[in-house]
Amino acid sequence: MNQNAFLKLMLITMLAFATSVFASEEKTTLATPAIAKVDPAKGEELYTNGDQTRNIIACVSCHGAAGNSTISLNPKLAGQHLAYLTKQLVNFTEPSRNNAVMTMIAKGMTPQDMSNVSAYLSAQVGKPGAAKNKDLVEMGKRIYRGGIASIGVPACAACHGPNGSGIPALYPRLAGQHQDYTVVQLTNFRSHVRSNSPEMMEISNRMSDQEVKAVADYVAGLK
Repeated sequence: MNQNAFLKLMLITMLAFATSVFASEEKTTLATPAIAKVDPAKGEELYTNGDQTRNIIACVSCHGAAGNSTISLNPKLAGQHLAYLTKQLVNFTEPSRNNAVMTMIAKGMTPQDMSNVSAYLSAQVGKPGAAKNKDLVEMGKRIYRGGIASIGVPACAACHGPNGSGIPALYPRLAGQHQDYTVVQLTNFRSHVRSNSPEMMEISNRMSDQEVKAVADYVAGLK
């Protein structure tokens, strides 16, 4: 497949996926209880202190002050898109993203709680990360910016932005994310342990372990 044909196929795939996402979100909206105006202050309260009566532990204990996790396997959440964060919390209550800790917490939250916490985190400023492996970062840069046409891996930048800022509601912010966390998520997509993103399951399945690590290292240094 030549470069022009590959780019055309990638564009068609992205448009088809976006259409399906919006259709899915419309159905979800019709079935989801109405949410009052989001309250970041209440979100901060829940994030910082949790709620023992509902088995909601303080998010700060794992994700750090203002969402800037210092634990490499726990994601940085500061500055992440509100709609994306809310969707992930909902997904943790479903089979598509099962996690022993997060599933328990999310199931104790109301839709309003999820929106409030997400609103608080989306307004925080993320602390930058840094690439660590100079032997892999150039490979990661090539894949992130240009994909791997020979095996049908599109450029990560097409969905997550050239600087890793993502697209609200559709694609998450990746800039500065911990390498270890990104590697685990791509691996989980590949093994279908995480199944809440069909396109990421397909893309990660085409990537080698080295390519996964290279992309993870590159995005950690994006700002």
